[in-house]
Amino acid sequence: MSGQRVGIVGSERVTEAIEAAGGEPVDDDRAFDTVAFVVAETESAITDLARDGLDAPILAVEVEGIPSVPIDRLEASIERIRHGSVPTMRHPVVTAAGSFDPIGAVFDVALMAAEPARISEFSVHCAGEEISRFRADGVVASTPAGSVGYNRNAGGPTVALGTGVASIVPIAPFATAAGDWVLSIDDVELRVERDETPVELLADGRRELPVAADDAIALSTAGTIETYAPPGATGAFGDWTGTDGD
Repeated sequence: MSGQRVGIVGSERVTEAIEAAGGEPVDDDRAFDTVAFVVAETESAITDLARDGLDAPILAVEVEGIPSVPIDRLEASIERIRHGSVPTMRHPVVTAAGSFDPIGAVFDVALMAAEPARISEFSVHCAGEEISRFRADGVVASTPAGSVGYNRNAGGPTVALGTGVASIVPIAPFATAAGDWVLSIDDVELRVERDETPVELLADGRRELPVAADDAIALSTAGTIETYAPPGATGAFGDWTGTDGD
């Protein structure tokens, strides 16, 4: 397996680890259809790979929420992948759709007031039925991978990987008892109920576009990404032992 091509989205230290493990680094994402797997160092890189429809497995480096290895274990993890069998796991790639082209996300989708210290009114729907309406700075729906991020900081529950559900929680709600919900990803719909302040759609922390009042933002599972979970990988619940991939 000498010279196995390995994609890279990361820093020079990742390139050095790939070379030290006997791999051939490939940093041109247009050639990622020719690599055995891709090493990705940031959440943003994971999002870009998912949106590009990457088929190859990903080895995440120091990315919270999915099986990920620390940089000091990267070389050993690459060697193990190249020469042995390493468990993998698939994570949903979610699309947010409304009166615009669908936008992909791996970690979370949020509606947020575009101006600081301004609130709006939002509603959460499940399978076409409204389950809550509240005034807040925003609302975030997180995949299991994203539930350790903004969701947890806003008071939402951490959701186990592989469950296929989303955690939905208001952001800085006007009423302290606004609640939170765990729903099937494909049943979630978020809405802006008032037009008193501009609201933006964010996907994996990226500001995407303004959202008008009454525009329904429907979530759906559009596919998956596959990540490795070698020995020493950590995730939302600490050490992650992994299961065999499909």
